[in-house]
Amino acid sequence: MLDLTRLRVLVAVAREGSVTAAAEALHYAQPSVSHHLAKLEAEVGVPLVRRAGRGILLTDAALLLVARAEEILGQVEAAQAELAAHAGLRTGRVRLAAFPSALATLVPDAAARLAADHPGVALALTEAEPPEALTALRNADVDAALIFEHDDPPPGEHRNTTVLPLLDEPVYVVTPAERRWPGPAADLATYRAENWIAGCERCRLHLVAMCGGLGFAPRITFETDDHVAVQALVAAGLGVSVLPGLALRAHRQEGVRIDRLPGDRRRISVAYYGAPPAPAPVAAFVGALTAAVEARATDWP
Repeated sequence: MLDLTRLRVLVAVAREGSVTAAAEALHYAQPSVSHHLAKLEAEVGVPLVRRAGRGILLTDAALLLVARAEEILGQVEAAQAELAAHAGLRTGRVRLAAFPSALATLVPDAAARLAADHPGVALALTEAEPPEALTALRNADVDAALIFEHDDPPPGEHRNTTVLPLLDEPVYVVTPAERRWPGPAADLATYRAENWIAGCERCRLHLVAMCGGLGFAPRITFETDDHVAVQALVAAGLGVSVLPGLALRAHRQEGVRIDRLPGDRRRISVAYYGAPPAPAPVAAFVGALTAAVEARATDWP
């Protein structure tokens, strides 16, 4: 029989990268983490760690166990939530991970609706981009995740996870308000010779792919994931950019022009671990979130 506490310790070591960091994340003493790892090794009968200088590395067997442990812990967390909800929604919690522009737009309305309809359900918010949010969901660190995707996910991306589409968000090219170009304003190829403002290497993949499809690579001279900073840089005439509708709903800078890109969109979804039905607190939050989305479905810049 595998001990759940020891599985949590192993997952924490894999996620944090060391015994010391795992102990801090779990609020354990470092010797306690080492003790749990040793006991888990004895339970499974194969080595899980090996020495590497002053630290340790997980063995291949440990990495296999980590993948399963994440699923096991997620299922246990879901079962606990379902049992807690069996008596109704007088109490409960929802830990939500969401990307910044959703936290600034969709989430406040949904949180207010949840508080009004189910005052005993506590909502905790964490800012996270979709990959980190889905990892937190699989690790049972959150109960729900708001994510976005430009394209269909690869097979297996959402294994053991229920993903409910909420809306298709338009995408806009953002340019200085006073400038004009000879080509169509809503065509990225019009700006092929301009400087570009974009996010981190992962965040800019969709922009790079769109420009590549038009036969050019964007010359990225400023890098920031801050949508307010992006607009300020554009307004200052330092480049052009692409932003999604929620970012522009959250903040609209004077001195920029926006043109909706035809045929492009981000799909916004809410995800929770396991198969339907969702635990009652999560289902209540999803209902509040759906109502918040429907109330502003056409409220785009």
